[in-house]
Amino acid sequence: MCSFRCCMCNYFHSYEFELSFSISELCMGSLSYPSSFTQKICAESKQSQKNSNHIFDLRSSLSSVKAITRNIGELRSSDKGVMAPEGKSEPKLVFGEAGYVLEDVPHFVDYIPSLPTYPNPLQDNPAYSVVKQYFVNEGDTVAQKIVVHKSSPRGTHFRRAGPRQRVYFESDEVHACIVTCGGLCPGLNTVIREIVCGLSHMYGVTKILGIEGGYKGFYARNTVPLTPKSVNDVHKRGGTILGTSRGGHNTSKIVDSIQDRGINQVYIIGGDGTQKGASVIFEEIRRRGLKVAVVGIPKTIDNDIAVIDKSFGFDTAVEEAQRAINAAHVEAESIENGIGVVKLMGRYSGFIAMHATLASRDVDCCLIPESPFYLEGKGGLFDFVDKRLKENGHMVLVVAEGAGQENIAESMRSMDLEDASGNKLLLDVGLWLSQKIKDHFSSKKKKTTINLKYIDPTYMIRAVPSNASDNVYCTLLAHSAIHGAMAGYTGFTVGPVNGRHAYIPFYRVTETQNKVVITDRMWARLLSSTNQPSFLCQNDLDGGAKNDLTPSESEYLEEENCNGHYVQSASDDGVKSIQDGEN
Repeated sequence: MCSFRCCMCNYFHSYEFELSFSISELCMGSLSYPSSFTQKICAESKQSQKNSNHIFDLRSSLSSVKAITRNIGELRSSDKGVMAPEGKSEPKLVFGEAGYVLEDVPHFVDYIPSLPTYPNPLQDNPAYSVVKQYFVNEGDTVAQKIVVHKSSPRGTHFRRAGPRQRVYFESDEVHACIVTCGGLCPGLNTVIREIVCGLSHMYGVTKILGIEGGYKGFYARNTVPLTPKSVNDVHKRGGTILGTSRGGHNTSKIVDSIQDRGINQVYIIGGDGTQKGASVIFEEIRRRGLKVAVVGIPKTIDNDIAVIDKSFGFDTAVEEAQRAINAAHVEAESIENGIGVVKLMGRYSGFIAMHATLASRDVDCCLIPESPFYLEGKGGLFDFVDKRLKENGHMVLVVAEGAGQENIAESMRSMDLEDASGNKLLLDVGLWLSQKIKDHFSSKKKKTTINLKYIDPTYMIRAVPSNASDNVYCTLLAHSAIHGAMAGYTGFTVGPVNGRHAYIPFYRVTETQNKVVITDRMWARLLSSTNQPSFLCQNDLDGGAKNDLTPSESEYLEEENCNGHYVQSASDDGVKSIQDGEN
């Protein structure tokens, strides 16, 4: 006997049928249901809700086979691996023709039956009177993968972001709150401003709270009322007007505070660690059956959040990094044997260093966490520095903060320590590398005088206001988040996927990290620009960089990827705790 919950009619159906599938079929998502079985379910659905694609809540539909698969912690679609963390609700999937898979996000109707809906007030908004199409079609989805072959399956899709014709909140019913967590990032104040102004101007919402000091602000009762007037100029300032913190995540206290205050829309701005916390908050809210929309807006200056094209603040960070690189170049070329060393942010991903290097064209060597390097010997870093100084008389070296940590740990015999967010405390690779270069040239063998200048703009880069590009991007993120919450969606994060904004389940942005692919064309473009060696032997490329990848990731590397992204599994080293884990 198996119980299935049809999201078309919100009812449970129990049927007996032969379980003729294997455990491997269940894991790989190739499980199919008897046609007579699905037809029977469709026939019992509400007549007013006819649809050829049926959405099943897998949490209930697989209840009868959980005893068989107790040790299986993930369910996978036939197109791409999809993991639901153990103890949490499984993915909400819709399967279509030609390998189509929709990874849908939760909705109020999944756990609260018979909710009333209301006309979207945008249809009466004068600002939208010239718009030809007010609302997004319910069936619109965004493809995760757009480079395909003619025989390829349609692949994974996400629900398209945007306003819907019917909403699940009346304007005077909404009581929203906004919280920022983790490290600073350009654009935080812009997102806050646009959420407040969007709720007010588009939907007529008047009750909006700012939660001060990150997650702990929920139960420390630190709040500030937010109005369009109070946030009018905040986008011109860096940081966050609400304050932020790491850690402080106490699920029961946070949800108790949300419930006591009568809050029904929660906007959480933060990185992958923050989104993990938001996911747990959503699960507790769902368990209590509360009509509260939990929406995540992804933030990390390192641009290492999975699925989305890029994170807000990244363009600003790269632009600001140019100032430091330009300064290092001026210092280096103005003196004999001048070396400029610039350390940029990039704990686990070297996107800022890579893009800043490509944009600058003054960098002679770029070191990132994804690409190991060695100092001594032929083909090592010292060998390259010697060569470049002889050729040009100066050089500029850019290093991401997470690069070479293994080398430093070996030389300093450091212990593995973590901060309040669960991040590994990094040793200062910039200072270490600068000293190593000085020691190399001052040795008896060399006795060469160099003039090295070390520049660390790390916190200057993330504390500046966002630039014009990021300001526009932050506006789109905020509006997409608002439209989703008003339409009754919850438990999702928002971001652009191949240029189209979409609603993405929390687990998809917390189970993986974006990494620079050192076997990708983007990294090859950088090597061509700097003329630096890869510092890798063939064994590193064949045995290390590629063999560690899953078959799907290896296939992914074979295709052109203009962003240079590689998805790192959450089981890999460097994954952060439930508390916020970004810089």
